[in-house]
Amino acid sequence: MTTAPNAATGTAPNAPADTATVRIPAPDGTPLATDLCLPATPGPHPAVVIRTPYSRTAHRAELRGWAAHGFAALAQDVRGRHGSPGPWHPYRDHEESDGAATIAWVREQAWSGGGPVVAVGSSYAAHCALVTALGAPGDGRPDAVIAAVPALGLADTAREPAGPERLRARAGWWAAHGDRPDSAPDALAHALAENPRLLEHLPLTRLPDHLGRPLPSWPGLWDHRVRGGIVRRGSASRLPLLAVGGTRDPFAEDTVELWRGWGGPARLLLGPWGHRLTAERTELAADRVNLGALYVRWSRAALAGRLEQDRRGAITLGGSGRWHGVRQGAAGEPSTRAAIWPFDAPAGLRLVHGAEFTADPGRPVRSDDLSVPAPAPGVPADRCLLLSPPLPRPLDLAGPATARFHATADTPAADWAVRLTALDPAGRADPLAFGIVRRADPPGEAVEISVPLGTLGRRLPAGTRLRAEIAGHHFPAHARNPHTGENPVTATRLAPSRRAVRAPGSALHLTVVARRRYVEPVPEICR
Repeated sequence: MTTAPNAATGTAPNAPADTATVRIPAPDGTPLATDLCLPATPGPHPAVVIRTPYSRTAHRAELRGWAAHGFAALAQDVRGRHGSPGPWHPYRDHEESDGAATIAWVREQAWSGGGPVVAVGSSYAAHCALVTALGAPGDGRPDAVIAAVPALGLADTAREPAGPERLRARAGWWAAHGDRPDSAPDALAHALAENPRLLEHLPLTRLPDHLGRPLPSWPGLWDHRVRGGIVRRGSASRLPLLAVGGTRDPFAEDTVELWRGWGGPARLLLGPWGHRLTAERTELAADRVNLGALYVRWSRAALAGRLEQDRRGAITLGGSGRWHGVRQGAAGEPSTRAAIWPFDAPAGLRLVHGAEFTADPGRPVRSDDLSVPAPAPGVPADRCLLLSPPLPRPLDLAGPATARFHATADTPAADWAVRLTALDPAGRADPLAFGIVRRADPPGEAVEISVPLGTLGRRLPAGTRLRAEIAGHHFPAHARNPHTGENPVTATRLAPSRRAVRAPGSALHLTVVARRRYVEPVPEICR
């Protein structure tokens, strides 16, 4: 995960004072380097606390924006990072207790007057905000939490829900931030430039040997398999939550699950963004939201108790400038419906090739290449490929998608990766959805496989075709399943796996907008 952009909150009549650096003592006395920016007007002030491993100094413009709107704003280096001394053990130690000590310190200050505090963060900083919000009641717990593109925990970030390892993202993050007090954001990119096959070396636990610097915590990362701890704890919380994510963010489903399971008033904003909360295409400019202004307005409503006690939100219909309103557990007619695209029907997905294919970890289907090679004589297909006819009219997608198909594998352990791509009338490819599951079925036995593809938010114009690929690998985004039954992280041998997909009874399940409920995202989030 990378640092999300600063949510600069715009201008206000009263300029804040300059940012000052203070040292806030952790429970064991460790001085945590913290930048503080106070409003120009007299207090007491509500406060905003950001705890980050990505350098507090990157948030100075954001702090000034908060202060200009009447909030005392703090950004703190977590223990062991940048200006804060101590050991750095991501996700495992200190974040909850250090966060509680920081918020208790804030409430002791004259400019706070014991007033309300909002815990705010993006990515790892969202993890810090959430564990502090879910801590013991008292002065160390905030009154509201904003979690953007949240990295919920070790297992949540390292693995997909069904087990496959998120290799490329974790290698990049650990190379940049692991086992060091500072950051080298491009460390993996530089290593790959020198050795493009770096991530192919086996076993994966020896990756630091090829990076040129020690990463003692790297092998232990993969020992963590229990996901969902923060989501489960959040079900008992009564604090207001604003969960912000992007349909192109690999942690989007964690954002949705956090919102869906939260016990207090919860709001979801799911935009057409990646992990940096920025759009990857210029035509998505119509979907822009001023996140800084939203955060300020939502915080005021949350701290004043003006939020309705429900779970609601807005999902982008990417590229259209429209947002679809969602409510969890709301009564009344649903605004979406399930649409089934069979694999063996003219109006569904037509099998192009690869009803039988070979998943070979020696030549895996790559995650960084959307092109699909034409079958070569005498060379087995490396994926099952399906294609829809052109859409006769625009289609709005807003909700979960799933691929369900009948298949066989000749190996005792198999990954099944499904990639859904939108092809515009000119044939240009745009990623739409992806999912991967790990199965351990009897070799050669036909089974039904269900692959969740996440929550979609997109308007597809007329003439768009849907392309579905079913493969055994998605490398280097995900580690290669060796097909030997060994742990992919420690395996040293690779073997090909023969696969077969049966079209009858198989289908793509999408959620389409049946009754348009367009909303303005900011007012919808703040009421």
